[in-house]
Amino acid sequence: MAVPKSKITAMKRGHRRSGHAKEHVVYVEDKKTGELHRPHHIDLKSGTYRGRQVLEPKDDF
Repeated sequence: MAVPKSKITAMKRGHRRSGHAKEHVVYVEDKKTGELHRPHHIDLKSGTYRGRQVLEPKDDF
């Protein structure tokens, strides 16, 4: 039967579980429109990415 040789300390357990936390969603504000969008993603409302028009803008913009 598998039995641990010694107790796993809270610090070791915490280091193992350090990657289990959920990521916080970060938003940045567009300089021209003031809309919030994810960094390194296309702003879907205006259709721009890094100052260039990539998609057609939505009608309600």
